[in-house]
Amino acid sequence: MEEEEEAIGLLDKVLEDEDVFLLEECELGTPTSPGSGSPFLVAVKVEAGKGLEMRKLVLSGFLASEEIYINQLEALLLPMKPLKATATTSQPVLTIQQIETIFYKIQDIYEIHKEFYDNLCPKVQQWDSQVTMGHLFQKLASQLGVYKAFVDNYKVALETAEKCSQSNNQFQKISEELKVKGPKDSKDSHTSVTMEALLYKPIDRVTRSTLVLHDLLKHTPVDHPDYPLLQDALRISQNFLSSINEDIDPRRTAVTTPKGETRQLVKDGFLVEVSESSRKLRHVFLFTDVLLCAKLKKTSAGKHQQYDCKWYIPLADLVFPSPEESEASPQVHPFPDHELEDMKMKISALKSEIQKEKANKGQSRAIERLKKKMFENEFLLLLNSPTIPFRIHNRNGKSYLFLLSSDYERSEWREAIQKLQKKDLQAFVLSSVELQVLTGSCFKLRTVHNIPVTSNKDDDESPGLYGFLHVIVHSAKGFKQSANLYCTLEVDSFGYFVSKAKTRVFRDTAEPKWDEEFEIELEGSQSLRILCYEKCYDKTKVNKDNNEIVDKIMGKGQIQLDPQTVETKNWHTDVIEMNGIKVEFSMKFTSRDMSLKRTPSKKQTGVFGVKISVVTKRERSKVPYIVRQCVEEVEKRGIEEVGIYRISGVATDIQALKAVFDANNKDILLMLSDMDINAIAGTLKLYFRELPEPLLTDRLYPAFMEGIALSDPAAKENCMMHLLRSLPDPNLITFLFLLEHLKRVAEKEPINKMSLHNLATVFGPTLLRPSEVESKAHLTSAADIWSHDVMAQVQVLLYYLQHPPISFAELKRNTLYFSTDV
Repeated sequence: MEEEEEAIGLLDKVLEDEDVFLLEECELGTPTSPGSGSPFLVAVKVEAGKGLEMRKLVLSGFLASEEIYINQLEALLLPMKPLKATATTSQPVLTIQQIETIFYKIQDIYEIHKEFYDNLCPKVQQWDSQVTMGHLFQKLASQLGVYKAFVDNYKVALETAEKCSQSNNQFQKISEELKVKGPKDSKDSHTSVTMEALLYKPIDRVTRSTLVLHDLLKHTPVDHPDYPLLQDALRISQNFLSSINEDIDPRRTAVTTPKGETRQLVKDGFLVEVSESSRKLRHVFLFTDVLLCAKLKKTSAGKHQQYDCKWYIPLADLVFPSPEESEASPQVHPFPDHELEDMKMKISALKSEIQKEKANKGQSRAIERLKKKMFENEFLLLLNSPTIPFRIHNRNGKSYLFLLSSDYERSEWREAIQKLQKKDLQAFVLSSVELQVLTGSCFKLRTVHNIPVTSNKDDDESPGLYGFLHVIVHSAKGFKQSANLYCTLEVDSFGYFVSKAKTRVFRDTAEPKWDEEFEIELEGSQSLRILCYEKCYDKTKVNKDNNEIVDKIMGKGQIQLDPQTVETKNWHTDVIEMNGIKVEFSMKFTSRDMSLKRTPSKKQTGVFGVKISVVTKRERSKVPYIVRQCVEEVEKRGIEEVGIYRISGVATDIQALKAVFDANNKDILLMLSDMDINAIAGTLKLYFRELPEPLLTDRLYPAFMEGIALSDPAAKENCMMHLLRSLPDPNLITFLFLLEHLKRVAEKEPINKMSLHNLATVFGPTLLRPSEVESKAHLTSAADIWSHDVMAQVQVLLYYLQHPPISFAELKRNTLYFSTDV
């Protein structure tokens, strides 16, 4: 292989100036002097002889590489037969469909090249000036349709191989070490290559064959019988190359350094780096032997964009410090939660404005201005929301810290790097020229072109799902030994993934059965991720970057949220396979417009779905018993719980509590004391959400929206207090009771991370919603339903939360002094 590359390098030097050579050929083809004895004709013969000798050199190099290519295809085909044989047994490694997807067209490609090699080899070995082989290349080019089919299936083949490796250890071992036979004259009998690398070879080969045709044509006289055949083969090959997907073009996934090494881009993406105690958005590129961190240079209009390298680490020098080894990171002040929520509200409002402008066929300049504002807010959100630390260290010096929004993403980067580090890597230092070449290639090679924000999406791209996803995590199988296991659920929103729910820890088992249901709010979401962890109770394993114990990820998987699949009334059951582990789950989706519908309870004996006035009258109480008991329990043992009211409780626990409260069961207090606190918080939220009308009433909703929009503080105070007095007494007393409770929760914000703004974001849209009639009259899309008035709903509750204590008696006493009409 090295000899072949050396020969090609030598050849490139000889052939580096194509234009000069063609000029010489043109001049030589137009003799100006007759007679065989002219010096010019001698020159022609010398040049012709040199050209034919160059043809032989080109063909010899190509033949050697063709032998290697056939050996690679053979190695790829070798496991196919035994895999097919086991597919029909009771313990298949892969299914027939998976085998056919991974090895699609490999057998056909092998047969085409074996026939080509067998026909070309004797011609090169018995070389003379009369040898013709143009017909062989023409036939090879005419069979590129097989390659087209292979290329179209390439990505699916890779994804299938990757999934099968994760779910089946036997196949993983097979795919990581395929034995490729060495060339006949080579000292190495076999080399080990991964299946992923071998599946890439056919794509690489098309480009190589086209380059060889180009060189052969350059050194074939115009009057040679091969010339028109090679010309035709080159035309077919070039047309084929330009037609195949640019994303798989090897010129986009590999860069050659000045030393002749091929570096393939394995992964790239945007990450937030903590640099000099501030957050910077970086584009990180993982090559086969180096990790490079770059930022896009600012360029003037019309100039080609380039990256500026901030730093790089050879993978041979890259280490992940263990929690006990890592140093405490420089203090990076987290962005206040309420400011992040404000950004989300602004983004949603801007999105709604853009849609209205488009619907009204507004001016493109106005739409562009709104889009620019939206991008600025999304960029700030992307920069300031990640909090999960991902630290990497150069064993020769410096450490670098990234912040990610998703543990799944952190795991993906770590696994991709560790997989490459299994190979025999050498440490190195790039010269300034080499670094310039590598950084210069990043713009061409990158696979992630845009910052992952929704304003960068095309208009025809799916807006995602808005509403509530109900997920039941049933069970998991495939663990090799017992452990303390739990799962977390992540969904994407606003361009990044966030953790939304977590199952309980199932202790000391290899087959956990959680059967826990969660209700997850979706905000333009397109994917669901499930991560399976082993719980760590060792307090020495604390990550100094965020003071949290590091749990081990046992497996992870992702599925697309296809609206056609999930938007049904029935549960859809599925299995995610991850590293040999299978997690079974079910899900169903309720859209925003459906969730706005409040269905009154047909049984007036319960409390859920029953008017608050009916419940308080029946109980002879001022505040419903369910509200008092849930608040008391949260204040007793949940007020310091991180994310109280924001973290989803287990839906099955919430439904159990709902049934107990509805039945007025005597065991309520005992059940509350044993129940997970997030389930109790979830029950309280569910109670308010299922009221036949919101706590602040349908009738007063428009007035609350107008009152909060007033600019004059005195007028706003007058209006907002009068609106409270206009509420029915049970509604008002319950609202004031809840208000004081939420203020007490917010006092513990340093511990529970729940500010007044966070609590207003959780409860605002539940306590204050437009009536169903009004929703239908004003809203057109699911995204609009999410964004319409939500900011105002949050602001109304926040106004009262930030207000000095309000008493029922004081409000009623001041009735006479205010006369604002509602």
